[in-house]
Amino acid sequence: MKAVRFSRFGGPEVLEIVDLPAPHPGPGQIRIAVRAAGVNPSDWKKRQGLMDEDLPQTMGHEAAGVVDELGEGVTDVAVGDRVFGFSAEPASQAELAVLSHYAPVPPSLDFSGAAALPAAIETATRALDQLGVGEGGTLLVNGASGSVGSAAVQLAVARGARVIGTASPANHEYLRSLKAEPVAYGEGLVERVRALAPEGVDVALDVAGSGVLPELINLAGGPEHVVTIADFAGAREHGVLFSRGDSGRALHALAGIGELIEAGRFWLPVARAFPLAEVAEAHRAGESGHVRGKLVLLVD
Repeated sequence: MKAVRFSRFGGPEVLEIVDLPAPHPGPGQIRIAVRAAGVNPSDWKKRQGLMDEDLPQTMGHEAAGVVDELGEGVTDVAVGDRVFGFSAEPASQAELAVLSHYAPVPPSLDFSGAAALPAAIETATRALDQLGVGEGGTLLVNGASGSVGSAAVQLAVARGARVIGTASPANHEYLRSLKAEPVAYGEGLVERVRALAPEGVDVALDVAGSGVLPELINLAGGPEHVVTIADFAGAREHGVLFSRGDSGRALHALAGIGELIEAGRFWLPVARAFPLAEVAEAHRAGESGHVRGKLVLLVD
């Protein structure tokens, strides 16, 4: 099967499409013929050598496609079903992928839209759970217009929270469409947020990693009310929780998102789709920092 792999660290040019043996599912797992796979910032961090030291490495943690093989004990899906989910190994950017956690593709979504979901909704749900976001609270999301930020805004609104989100002015109307109250990031952030919420906010989520943890702590009333998914060094410096998947993933997010999507209460835009062979271009687009929504790879 064709798959994305790199054998040395570096820029997008190190990415290759190679032939690898087809994987097979273990107990409780399924294999899909991949139709679309998500692209995430962790992909280029891996490619740059900032995460795993081993070489070579395959890529991708999320995909959508058609079930073509069942592992032992699997009874909740059948061969031919459309599903999306997390790959058992970081190897979903390929023609075939084994999924360890999965859910049916919502009827209104195509494969691209479904492949955009897993990492964004799991990350957002995990952070919202850690913050205890619920009915009546006020959440500030720093970096609200990206894929994880957009997911966090909508999931928090669905829980009954009021959401204030930071973004560039060009993305303010987009945030309003998600039912968030937009503010510009940058100098004067605290004053702009307090103009909307004079007493500050209950909790804050940092998705952007733009060095604003002190401001978020100020607005939320202490570091215990702030979570970041993007600023590891700042989290250590300021006593803020850095949310990461190895501390417990919110896999329950997969099962619940379909109902919200079909009710028109959640959508995650696909910014751009690339053929699998153009994975390097997808990395360049993502690293440019000018993408609103998700990047996906399409597999014929």
